[in-house]
Amino acid sequence: MSSPLVECVPNFSEGRDAQRVQAIVSAMRVEGAHLLDWSMDADHNRSVVTIAGTPAAVVESAVRGAGKAAELIDLTTQQGVHPRIGAADVIPFVPISGIKLEQCVLLARQAGHEIWQRFGVPVYFYEAAAARPDRANLEDVRRGQFEGLRESVLKDAAQRPDLGGPGLHPTAGACAVGARKFLVAYNIYFDSADVAMVRAIAREIRAAAGGHKGVKAMGVLAHGRAQLSMNITDFEATPISLVYDTVSRIALRHKAAPAEGEVIGLIPEAACERDSEWMRQLNGFDDETKILERRLAAPLSWP
Repeated sequence: MSSPLVECVPNFSEGRDAQRVQAIVSAMRVEGAHLLDWSMDADHNRSVVTIAGTPAAVVESAVRGAGKAAELIDLTTQQGVHPRIGAADVIPFVPISGIKLEQCVLLARQAGHEIWQRFGVPVYFYEAAAARPDRANLEDVRRGQFEGLRESVLKDAAQRPDLGGPGLHPTAGACAVGARKFLVAYNIYFDSADVAMVRAIAREIRAAAGGHKGVKAMGVLAHGRAQLSMNITDFEATPISLVYDTVSRIALRHKAAPAEGEVIGLIPEAACERDSEWMRQLNGFDDETKILERRLAAPLSWP
C-alpha cells in the first residue's frame, strides 16, 4: 500500500521581493516534501507555494515556511490588494491519496500548534479544521485584516485566536491554518480599469451572496487592469465553465467581456475542461507545469 499523500498550499504576504520569497521557499525544504509550484504577484503582494508529500514532512515544511515568513515579512509596512492577516497568511492542508479530510484536520491542528510554540505567531483554524462554526469561512476569519484584527482582539474576546494571543504578533500578525478539498484559484482580466465593474460581478457570483456554490470572488485592479479574482472551492458542483459563462453574461450588461484568464498554482486534471472557452483564454497554461498530477510525477528542484 502506498504512503498517504497530502498537499499544502501556503500563501505568504510577499509578492514583490523575489529574494525574500526564495528564502521562504528554501526554508521549506524537508525530506519527504516535494516542491510542486511557487509564484509571486506584485499587485496582490502575495506568493503561493504548493508542496506535497508524506503528512509529517509536509507539516514540518509548512511550519518552517511560516517561521521564515514571520522573520522576513513586516505587515506594518506591507501593502497589497489581497486581504491578509499574517505574514504566512493561510496554510491549508488538502488530501490527495490514502488520507481523508478528517486526517488533514489533525495535520492542521498539529501545524498550528508548532507555529505558535516555535515562533509565537497566533493561529486561527478555518474550513474543515475550524474550532468554531463562525470561523469555517476564511473571509470571516480575515475580516478587518491585520490592521483591524490587531485592535479588535484586544477589545473583544470573541475575536481572539484559537491558539496563542490574545494579541497578534506585532509584525507577523496571525496565521490561518485549515484543511479543505482542492480549490482552483482562477482570475479573469478585462481590457478595462473599471474596478467597480468587477466588484459588481464578484458580488453576483460569490456563494455568500446567493451566487454559485463554492465560489469566492473579489474585484481588484491588478497589472493595470480590472481583475476578477476567484477561488472555486467545489469545481465538481460548479464547473469553471459555468463560472466563466456567468461572468461573461454579467459582463455583457456592463458592455465588457473577459479578455484573458490565469490559474494561480496548480489545477487537478478533473477540473480541466479541454474544449472550454475559459481554458482557451488561459495565459501561458502548460499541462506539464500547471496540472497537479503531472507535477506530482516531476516535482521542481528546491531553490
